[in-house]
Amino acid sequence: MTDAAPLLFHFDFISPYAYLAWTQIHALAARHGRAVRPVPILFAALLDAHGHKGPAEIPPKRAYIFKDVVRTAHALGVPIGPPPAHPVNPLLALRIASLPMEDAARRRAIDALFLAVWGGKGPGVTEPGVVGALLCAAGLDGEGLVRAAGEEEAKLCVRRATEGAIAAGVFGVPTVFVDGEMFWGVDALPHAEVRLRGRDPVDAAEMERWVGMPVGQARRGG
Repeated sequence: MTDAAPLLFHFDFISPYAYLAWTQIHALAARHGRAVRPVPILFAALLDAHGHKGPAEIPPKRAYIFKDVVRTAHALGVPIGPPPAHPVNPLLALRIASLPMEDAARRRAIDALFLAVWGGKGPGVTEPGVVGALLCAAGLDGEGLVRAAGEEEAKLCVRRATEGAIAAGVFGVPTVFVDGEMFWGVDALPHAEVRLRGRDPVDAAEMERWVGMPVGQARRGG
């Protein structure tokens, strides 16, 4: 790897799109001599901060998204299957992913946790004993990680990362930052790669015209 800044990968295990993007981001980064820095954040806090409903809270959107996830996984050649329940509480997994550990170990942990939710026939990531066992199977100290995730510092780490993401303008997951430029969604990864190649068609001055457009009409209740 070069000294170039890592790609900041903001994610929550609750998101199937974050899972799909996680399976792709490392190869993308390697093609450009970059590292990946995972940033576990709480998606529900993003929704609250921006006044959004989650996709799973809108029944027709929930059904459509699961179909889209299956189609996208098929196109990528990635294993996919429904979790035991959805939405779920991702906090234990997020806190484990935020604990101090070597990069290779963190990647193994995140791999195992994502697969437990979205890899098909996984046990999910809500039960401490189950999570500890699946991390042990990944060659990690599962019991120790689960125990450490219950400490206040792990809780604060996720909270701080989430607050920092909101301050940076993150509104959904997965979100990747490439040298300060934000890309949201697994479908934005090709755009992130164009940026890494130095060919981003977005011009900062031109975007001022887009962002500065006056609001023509406001939706009632919006």
